[in-house]
Parts: sequence; structure tokens; C-alpha cells
Amino acid sequence: MGKTRAMVAIVDDNIANLKIAKSALTDTYNVFTLPSAAKLFDFLERNTPALILLDIDMPEMNGYEAIKILKDRPETRDIPIIFLTGISNEDSEIEGLNLGAVDYISKPFLPPLLHKRVELHLTVQEQKQELETQTRTLTGQSLELQNFNVNLRQMVDDKTEQVQKLQRAILKTVSDLVENRDDVTGGHIERTQRWLSFLISGLRERGIHTEQIDNWDTDLILQSSQLHDVGKIAIRDGILLKPGRLTPEEFDEMKKHAAYGVSIIKKIEENAPESDFLKHAEIFAGTHHEKWDGTGYPLGLAGEDIPFLGRLMAIADVYDALISDRPYKKAFSHEEAVRIILDGRGTQFDPALIDVFAHTADKFRCAAALR
Repeated sequence: MGKTRAMVAIVDDNIANLKIAKSALTDTYNVFTLPSAAKLFDFLERNTPALILLDIDMPEMNGYEAIKILKDRPETRDIPIIFLTGISNEDSEIEGLNLGAVDYISKPFLPPLLHKRVELHLTVQEQKQELETQTRTLTGQSLELQNFNVNLRQMVDDKTEQVQKLQRAILKTVSDLVENRDDVTGGHIERTQRWLSFLISGLRERGIHTEQIDNWDTDLILQSSQLHDVGKIAIRDGILLKPGRLTPEEFDEMKKHAAYGVSIIKKIEENAPESDFLKHAEIFAGTHHEKWDGTGYPLGLAGEDIPFLGRLMAIADVYDALISDRPYKKAFSHEEAVRIILDGRGTQFDPALIDVFAHTADKFRCAAALR
């Protein structure tokens, strides 16, 4: 099928002009001749031409009056209008262009020139419509892409939440397993998370190590701290569950839980993608019994060679051990525990972190009273 012929309406009260214009255009376009503006409006009720050739000087309603109505109606305002006029002056042309006409053709007109001007404007109109169609298509595609991205982000968020829930469930199961084996320290893992959170809050309040903790995902760190005693799974029951004080040989065996914890987490890392969570957990497990003066275990690290998370956990772990009953001792009061920890400033514990502990001691006291 060939291309659909464009519809052109010619409005002029001069019958001779209508015949000349129609003759010039009829081989290329579907041409409709109309003798007045009133007839044009009747025609437009049933048709939408691609272009209107509109005479200015007509009785009853002239071209200027007609174009105002055409441009005021949503259904006709986008139809290109070329004025036909026998008046040749700049003011008349400017007025017509200001009213929305796309061009002027002076009468009497030459048929080839008329055809060329109509062809030009219809080509421009066609290209404009194609551009608008492409713009609408691109806009639609852009909206579809935005919706796809939103849906994709939601799917990723949902999947991430599922993974995090699974991670939390596994962590809780493992930490419960550790505590169920070591029933002497029931609730220790949950409480050390709380003490650790107090210390981190205290660091922020006092502006200490801000360059480090500002980059932390605190929730992730607190979750990973649950594995700090995971190595106790590998300690035999005779030592782990002994109701009394351990012998030196038994205590040496118990101390191995830190190294066992690192080994267990490394095994997990071998079968899992690289994870900050597991890196944090490994630090907690392997270094929470190191001491500032180098007399701790398992590696005998000293000072700032001890990872920062390990130095934090050392305080939280010892505080909880002090305020809890053990087979070899009764629980100390909060005040006694604070005094013992403060006495370890610079020997067992990082001095700067002990200052933070002292600053947050009231939080520890209130939480310990409610446990």
C-alpha cells in the first residue's frame, strides 16, 4: 500500500482562487475547497486536515478572526495554517504570525510555488509528529525502565532481607548452641552485645576513633560479636562443664577456644563469599582475650597490635564475667567490676577505651540491674 495522501483544506471566498489552488495540489493531496470560515468550521466537525490554507480578507469572518478560534480549540490548535492574502505589508504578516500562522502566500500565487510551500510545511509537520511519537515512545520506555529498576531494587531489597534473616537465624542457632553447651555462662552472648553497643556509643559521644567507627555498620558488628566464643564448641565437656575451678592444665586447654574459634570461622569463610561479617567475627573470636601489655592469649599481642574490635570486646567480656556467677566465684557488684576494670587500665585494657568505659559506666549499671 502507498503512503496515505494528506488532507488539505483551502478556504477562500474567491471561487477562481479555490480552483487554481485545488488544481495545483490535487495530484498530491486530498484537497477540500471551502468558500467561507463558517464552512470551514462545519468541515472541521467531521474532518481533521493536515494543513489549512486560509484567506485573510473574507466577508462575515476574516482569516484573523478564524485563526483565533482555531488556535483556541484543543482539537484544531495544532493544525498548521498558511495565510493567503492579497495584502502585501509587513504589519499584516507579523499580525498573522503572532496569531499562530506558519507562513504567508501572496495572491495571485503561482501553482508550483504554492505546491512547494505546502509540501515544505507538511514535511515539517510530519517530522514534528514523528518526533513527538518518538518522544512519547522514549518517555514510555523510560517510565518502563524506571518501573523495572524500582521493581528490581525491591527484589534485591527483599532478597537481601531474606539473606539477613537467614544470617540472623543461623547466628542465633550457633550462639544458642555455644551457650547450651556452656550452661555456666547463660545469657553471656546477648549481654556482651549490649555492653559492646554501650562502648561504641561512648566512642561516638566522646569523639574518639571517629574516623574508624564512622565507617562501621554497627548492627553488623554487633551481630558478628555473637561468634566471639564459638570456639568453645571444640572444648571437651569435662573442662567446659566442670563445676569447680580449672587446673592449670585444664585452663590451658580452655584458652585454646580463641584459636579454635578462628579456625571454625575460617572454615566458614572457605565456603562463603568474602564477608565483613565473618572478618569481624574472626577478630572477635581470636583477640578478645589479648591484653594491652602483651600477656594475653592466644597470640600475645600488645597495644595497638591488638585489633580495635578485640580491645573493645575484651572490656565487654570481662565486665560480664565479673558481674556473673561462676563455679569458682560469686558475681561481683557493678561497682566492684568497674573498679577491677579501671585498675586494668594500661595493663589488661586499652587506656583510651577504659576512659570511654568509665564515661558510660552508668549505662552498664542500669542495664546490669535489669538483667
